[in-house]
Amino acid sequence: MDLAILIKALILGIVEGLTEFLPVSSTGHLILAGALLGADDERWNVFNIVIQTGAMLAVVWEYRRRFFNVDVQLYRNLIVAFIPAAVLGLLFSKYIKAYLFHPLPVALAFIVGGVVILIVESRSFKPRLEDTRAMTWLDALKVGIAQCFALIPGTSRSGATIIGGMLFGLSRKAATEFSFFLAVPTLVAAGAYDLLKHRDLFTRSDLPMFGVGAFAAFVTAFVVVRWLIRYVATHDFKPFAWYRIVFGLVVLLTAYFGWVDWKP
Repeated sequence: MDLAILIKALILGIVEGLTEFLPVSSTGHLILAGALLGADDERWNVFNIVIQTGAMLAVVWEYRRRFFNVDVQLYRNLIVAFIPAAVLGLLFSKYIKAYLFHPLPVALAFIVGGVVILIVESRSFKPRLEDTRAMTWLDALKVGIAQCFALIPGTSRSGATIIGGMLFGLSRKAATEFSFFLAVPTLVAAGAYDLLKHRDLFTRSDLPMFGVGAFAAFVTAFVVVRWLIRYVATHDFKPFAWYRIVFGLVVLLTAYFGWVDWKP
């Protein structure tokens, strides 16, 4: 396989792993990185979704005791939380990809999402639940509804579920952990669905590309997951909000002045 393709796969895998579990939108970053690398056709879009499985495996490994001890309550809550976005995704994914999977809509979503995080973090509230083990199916459903906003690229699946969980009474740590857990069925389903739907775009010779991307995503995501749990113990998400706003403005300004040719 062409070395240039493997290098692009490595870069996109690192971007995926670094951003999947932070409230900054991995899909948004992958769309922007793909536009800069010239890796933004339908084939690369499917690749970006499939390598999310690598990031997901980092969560499974980090929380392997919880997953492999057959925690029935956790499995039930994940199924309940997964359903809303799965249904809406199946109904509207074609239109979302056609109109929103482009750099400028992503930049706008970055800014809006950053403002929302700042507004939520400016509120003072006492969490109702300190641990994910105390979550009911209704708590899970509320987080699942919040995840639906992440269908808009640039919004951030992690950001929507973490901030939504906090608004619905979860502690910062509990909301972050449940966001990690919910990534497992969500990313597996999204990757499998897209790969099956577009399997004619790939051959066996593409396996190294997927392997490099998924492995890079796994390693970087594993580091991020461990770091983020420690971070939320003593910090809020305002730095990520300002990052989103500044990054989004940079994309819009570079497009407006013609400094970067963001492909439509």
